[in-house]
Amino acid sequence: MHAEKMKKKLYARRTHKCVWQTVYHTSMTEQGSTFEDPTATPMTTPAELTSVPTGSDMTSLAGFYFQCAVVFIGLVGTASNALVLYAMVASKQHKKHMLVFNQNALDFYSCFFLVITYSVKLCNIYLSGSLGYWLCAILLSENLIWFGIIGSIINLAVITVERYLKVVHSVWSKKNLRKWMIYSAMAFSWLSGITYNLAMNFSTTGVIDGVCYGSVIWESRVAELVHGIWNFVSFYLFMVLLFFFCYWRILMAVRRQAKVMATHSGPGPSTAQAQSTKIQSSIIKTMILVCAFFAITWMPSNIYYFILNINSNLTMLEDAYYVFLFISFLYICTNPFIYAIKFEPVKRVLLRLIPCKKTSEEDIEIAGNTGTTRPTRADKY
Repeated sequence: MHAEKMKKKLYARRTHKCVWQTVYHTSMTEQGSTFEDPTATPMTTPAELTSVPTGSDMTSLAGFYFQCAVVFIGLVGTASNALVLYAMVASKQHKKHMLVFNQNALDFYSCFFLVITYSVKLCNIYLSGSLGYWLCAILLSENLIWFGIIGSIINLAVITVERYLKVVHSVWSKKNLRKWMIYSAMAFSWLSGITYNLAMNFSTTGVIDGVCYGSVIWESRVAELVHGIWNFVSFYLFMVLLFFFCYWRILMAVRRQAKVMATHSGPGPSTAQAQSTKIQSSIIKTMILVCAFFAITWMPSNIYYFILNINSNLTMLEDAYYVFLFISFLYICTNPFIYAIKFEPVKRVLLRLIPCKKTSEEDIEIAGNTGTTRPTRADKY
């Protein structure tokens, strides 16, 4: 099979990335073609949502506008995640809610490399030689982006389990939950994302005629299908079921505890206790919103790729692919706005950064152990 014929077969179905033809090992030196694994079968996995060919092959108008839009939302996400990280440090919430801080750090990392990766893609570089392959395998295949995205998904599951243990099994968590466990979970979310993507990406990525095919080259149909089903179940279906179960139990426990406190408490709970309850309730509401947003934004792209892996003959529109992928990227870029709106300590710090909303620290500072709020300017008159 000549190189030009192989290119046509690969490009003909790149809009839905279901290329099933076997690529035979032939001499391509006459055409100047480069293919890293001539015995592999190009195929897409649902884990790497951005397995569309990159580089000189991404020439459609829809693809160009999509990449520009991704760079824009990536810039917004990077800036907003940086502000939330600053606000958490300024309000000292990064020590109290380390997993939430880690979640924003992972989202910041993903948004940052979203901008870098898609900015390089817009340059439309022709890839050749060892340098071209490594640029494809590390950057253009979006390997660096998915380090953070996979780690963010795992960290979100860890936060859910931690909230569940602290609320539903509060006695057990006070006795057994230690800080080293939290630190280990934070490190695991980073390392697991890096390890998984390195193992998967380098074995399924290649360069053909100057074009990067990231995570689309599979040795067999069986391997691709098994991985696709496992990925969909592990990183989406299981996550949604975990969120539903844990937060449903959390809400039931909170309602039960509120009834018990109302029955056995005196005329009113102490201000310190009420403030602590309010903070915990704010965290729970924030994480429920984040998890619901994850389930909604990742649903189209996960179902899209799951269907493509099951039915190889299904033709999907290129525009639909771009829309689904853009919605998925919105998750990591808009997460910080949820924290800014729903997480009160972060919200107070961010409000102080707005010139027209700026107030003195005396107006918003809560006195330490007294549980009283210092008078505002309105209270003085």
